[in-house]
Amino acid sequence: MESTSSSESKIATAKAVFSAAASVTATVMLARSITHDLLPDDLQYYLSSAVHGFLARFSSQLTLVIEEYEGLVSNQIYDAAQIYLSAKISPTTRRLRVAKPEGEDNLNISMEPREEVVDTFGGAKLRWVMASRMVETGLGASRGRWRTMGPVATESEARFFELSFHKKHKDMVMSTYLPHVVEEAKWMRQEKKTLKLFTPCWENMYSGSLSDAWTPINLDHPATFETLAMEAAAKEFIKEDLKRFVKRREYYRKVGKAWKRGYLLYGPPGTGKSSLIAAMANYLKFDIYDLEMTELTRNSELRKLLVATANRSILVVEDIDCTIEFHDRIARSASPSSRGEPENQVTLSGFLNFTDGLWSSCGDERIIIFTTNHKEKLDPALLRPGRMDVHVHMSYCTPCGFRLLASNYLGVEDHTLFGEIEGLVHAAEVTPAEVAEQMMKSEEPGDALKDMVEFLKMKIKENEERKAKKVEEQEVSAEKEEKKEVQVVEKMNGKEDN
Repeated sequence: MESTSSSESKIATAKAVFSAAASVTATVMLARSITHDLLPDDLQYYLSSAVHGFLARFSSQLTLVIEEYEGLVSNQIYDAAQIYLSAKISPTTRRLRVAKPEGEDNLNISMEPREEVVDTFGGAKLRWVMASRMVETGLGASRGRWRTMGPVATESEARFFELSFHKKHKDMVMSTYLPHVVEEAKWMRQEKKTLKLFTPCWENMYSGSLSDAWTPINLDHPATFETLAMEAAAKEFIKEDLKRFVKRREYYRKVGKAWKRGYLLYGPPGTGKSSLIAAMANYLKFDIYDLEMTELTRNSELRKLLVATANRSILVVEDIDCTIEFHDRIARSASPSSRGEPENQVTLSGFLNFTDGLWSSCGDERIIIFTTNHKEKLDPALLRPGRMDVHVHMSYCTPCGFRLLASNYLGVEDHTLFGEIEGLVHAAEVTPAEVAEQMMKSEEPGDALKDMVEFLKMKIKENEERKAKKVEEQEVSAEKEEKKEVQVVEKMNGKEDN
C-alpha cells in the first residue's frame, strides 16, 4: 500500500516538473517570438549579447567572434577558417554550402549558419560555429549622414564564426592556433586552385583599377617535370631550387632581400622553354603573368603591371633579346607603339628596378623568368645574380630526352633501334619539339622509330651541308677582305709614288 502511494507521489511530482518545464518553455518561446516580432534587429542583437555576456561570467569558456569583413575589407582569418574547416567537417553535419565559381575546376564547400565543427590542437578542444545576422544596408541604414537621404533600406546577411575554447588556452589560440589555421588554409588554397595565365589589358592600363590591368584565362598546359625532355640531373636541380625557394620566407626577410627568384632560360627555339615554365607553374601551383614588353612605352606602365601581379606567381618575359633593344644603357621597345602614341623610352634603370630594385619587392614569393635564344646579346647588367639568379641552358635533344619522348609519345621503353637513334641524336642537333613532331606521324612504334632514323640522318646531312656552306661563305668573305686590303695598300703606295 505504501509502495503504491510512493509510486503515485513520484508520478505526481514528475508531472508537476514536466508541466513546469513545459510552461517555462512556452513562456520563453512566446517571449522570443514577441521579441523577434516587435523589437528592432539592432536591439535584439544587443539584448542577446547582454545575456551571453552575463552567462559568460559564470563560464570557463572564451568565445572569439571572427567577422567576415572588417569594415569594407575581407577578414583574412575568416577566409582562412572557411577553407581550413572545409576539411574538418564532420560526417554528422547536416547542411553545407557548395559553390563552383565560373572558370574554376573545384567545388567550394563551406558551413551553413548554425552548423558547428570541433577541432583539437595542442591538447585543446576548439568549437567552431558558423553564425549570421541580418544588418541594414543602403541609404536607410542608421549610419551617420546616410540616414537623412531617405527611408530606402535593404538587408544583407553578415556572417561570422564563433570560436569557443577554455579560457586557459587563450594565449595558445592567439599565438599558435590561429596562425596555424591561416598557414594551413594557404596551402589548401594552393592545392585546389585553378591555375591562370594572365596577359596585360592595355585598354584598362589607365582607366581601370589595378585588378583590371591583367586579363586571366585558365592555364590547362599539361607539362610536368616528369614529361619534360630534359636531363634528369637538370630537372632535379630546378625542382630542388624551387622547393628551397618557397620554404625560405623568413630567411629572405632576415637577410633583407625581396622574396623572389630570377631564372634565365636560353637555347635554340623548340628546346622546351615554354614547357619548362608550364611545368614550374604546375609544380608550385603558381599563376603565370605573361608580360609582352613590345607594348610598353614608359616606365610607369611597367611599374603598374608589376604592382598588379599577385603573390605566389611567375612573371614571364619571353624572347627578351627580341622584344627589347639595349643601346647606350637605354632599353627601347623593339616595335613602335601600336596605339599611335609618341614612342617613350623604357629606361634600363627602370627595367633593372623591375628585376631587383625597389619595385621588385612589391609582393612576396615571386618568380621572374626570362627566355632568350641568344644569351650573348643580353646586357651583362641583366645577367648578374639578383636579377637572373639561375641560368638554365635548354639544349638540343639528348639520348635521355629521346627515351623520355619515346615513352610519352609511343609508349615504348626500349627497342632494337634505340641504340642507333641515340648515336644519331647527338650529331643531328634536333630539338625536342622536332623529335616529338616526328613521333606523332605514325601510331605504330616500329614505323615511327624507323622514320626517326631516316629523319635524323637527313638532319645530319643538312647540318653538314649548312656547315660546309658557312665555311665557304667565310672563305669568300675572307678573300674579299683580303682583296680590299690589297687595294688599299696599292692606293697608298700609288699616292706615295706621286
